[in-house]
Amino acid sequence: MIVRDTLYIDGKWVRPHGQGRLEVTDSSTGKPWASIPEGDAEDAKAAVAAARRAFEGWAATAPAERSEIIGRVAAELKARADELARAIATEVGMPLKMASRVQVAGPLAAWSAYAKMAASFEFEQRVGNSLVVREPVGVVGAITPWNFPLNQITLKVAAAMAAGCTVVLKPSEVAPINAFILAEAIEAAGVPAGVFNLVTGFGPVVGEVIAGHPDVDMVSFTGSTRAGRRVGELAAQGIRKVALELGGKSAAVVLDDADLARAVKATVGNCYLNSGQTCSAHTRLVVPRAKFAEALALAKEAAERFTVGPALAEGSMLGPLVSAAQKQRVLAYIQRGIDEGGTLVTGGTEPPELPEGYEGGYYVRPTVFGVNDSRATIAQEEIFGPVLTVIPHDGDDDAVRIANDTAYGLGGGVWAGSDERATAVARRIRTGQVDVNGGVWNPAAPFGGFKQSGIGRENGVYGLEEFLEYKSLQYRPAPAA
Repeated sequence: MIVRDTLYIDGKWVRPHGQGRLEVTDSSTGKPWASIPEGDAEDAKAAVAAARRAFEGWAATAPAERSEIIGRVAAELKARADELARAIATEVGMPLKMASRVQVAGPLAAWSAYAKMAASFEFEQRVGNSLVVREPVGVVGAITPWNFPLNQITLKVAAAMAAGCTVVLKPSEVAPINAFILAEAIEAAGVPAGVFNLVTGFGPVVGEVIAGHPDVDMVSFTGSTRAGRRVGELAAQGIRKVALELGGKSAAVVLDDADLARAVKATVGNCYLNSGQTCSAHTRLVVPRAKFAEALALAKEAAERFTVGPALAEGSMLGPLVSAAQKQRVLAYIQRGIDEGGTLVTGGTEPPELPEGYEGGYYVRPTVFGVNDSRATIAQEEIFGPVLTVIPHDGDDDAVRIANDTAYGLGGGVWAGSDERATAVARRIRTGQVDVNGGVWNPAAPFGGFKQSGIGRENGVYGLEEFLEYKSLQYRPAPAA
């Protein structure tokens, strides 16, 4: 049992003002695994005050020095990569090998990238008789989710620090241990006191203080659209800058000249990454009506290859969901899909077969539905579990209509006989990123959404720029010769 009883504020591990404790479960067994402090409003205020005190000094630190310090954080995290992978696999449920490659290797690369970027970014530029300066926005409140915990923390904290901002982090209370490991790495790297502060607790308490505090200049939030609306409301009251990375219901569109077998197999894999707990997952497969039955058969075959099992067990391809609440949510959506007349191709609400001792874990069978109505609940709402919905289309225009016919616009894909044809359709889909014929993730490209999927972008230089403000210094023009 891991017991954390202090918060990291102003460069020190301190006893929290809040007296409560929060239990963290092992998602594979459903049993208690760790315990953390339940921080309260006073803890959040103390963290904001520390960040405010540290801001002027950190913002004035030379970019090359910030770069060196952030690079030391990256090195400390790399030394603890195995510990991080096991912690995240246990908290979230992603199988260990995949957690190591996705949940840890990606954030480690991002810390290193932002270290280099801090030194190379052009913070000043001469434009005519003006000097245009990019300055850090100030104190950043970062509120992060449980599904890719270290990655979402990194894309906020590392980018903000590289920009010259100070940070107050409230990680998800469901998957918080990786954040404590990060705080230890930051301490070991010699990051100045107050530049990074960690407060754990509930969103309606700690998160609300951070989002609404007058000394917070920007709030960067990743989570549900419902919670994002509340964060936006609180930030707007103080005219604070806000970045929101929210939900998704992304469509993989297959055109009539595409390699159907390849498209279906890849989409099933994308949908089931992290047991479907991925905001940009391709959870809708939109296929030509003439190939609908074939697509269902291919999806069934691909889904049934996913071996369900504990996150730390060798051979597990689909781990548990993160919590009992998430499991119940996903099972309720599956039942609703059945009740509304969807064709259950494989999976369903029955528990999968599991090794002895893991019956209390939060497992859901890989599930595929076929629906004719693109407005069905399971084709419209974010389920956040291993559930793929296959929908027929009647040509390119109809496929684009279906892809755009949700409140979201975060990810998606287009499959066609040529990249040129796929690109033409991809340009018509209102979403933040589109994979063309199986295009792969690019950590240097911007990530974010249209519509109710959010505001702002993360990743690469685009993520750094979110934490900067423009200032123009106007000079007298040079006298004419």
